[in-house]
Amino acid sequence: MTDEVKSPPAGQTEGLGGYQQMRRIVLAVLIVVLFAALLFGQSSFPPDTPMHESIEMFGVLLIFLGVVGRLWSTLYIGGRKSSEVVTGGPYSITRNPLYLFSTVAAAGVGAQIGSFSGIILFALLCAGAFHIVILREERYLKEALGAPYQAYLAKVPRFFPNLTLYQEGDTGSFRPRLLLSTLLDGLVFLVALPAFELIDGAQQSGMLPVWFTLP
Repeated sequence: MTDEVKSPPAGQTEGLGGYQQMRRIVLAVLIVVLFAALLFGQSSFPPDTPMHESIEMFGVLLIFLGVVGRLWSTLYIGGRKSSEVVTGGPYSITRNPLYLFSTVAAAGVGAQIGSFSGIILFALLCAGAFHIVILREERYLKEALGAPYQAYLAKVPRFFPNLTLYQEGDTGSFRPRLLLSTLLDGLVFLVALPAFELIDGAQQSGMLPVWFTLP
């Protein structure tokens, strides 16, 4: 955590909360839209084949990595994002670890159709949507936090992590409520596991038509 801290002007904490709410809405809309689209698509690898099952299991690992990474990030940021520059833990290697780990989990959701294309599609769409939110947040935080944040921008990459920069840092005041909120948000990704099994079953039984195939 940086030694130089600048408190934001009155009312700006609420403003940042709006961006964070936007993040949740973006993620929810993306998942719903992609689920809806994939109701009528399937993998070129049939269910129960080794390749299909391997891709699904890889996706499960990505989902759990994403959920754990989001919890790790919350331990450090926990309510401090608009009041000081947090530079420890995951925030020492990327400026947006919550978005990064959400994208990893989204890639895991895409893998549940047993397709390499699903992994890439979900990750790209999620990262692209978050990129817009990130740019708006950065403009806001430049004004709220001033010079310390500008120095942080110059040192730490926006999205893709630089592991050589890692520093343990300080988690500050631990807030269990925020950690619980992040965990509940992350459980949305786990819904993909039974949901895609139901979709596979419905397609195999002919209840859902298959309009396209993904490699």
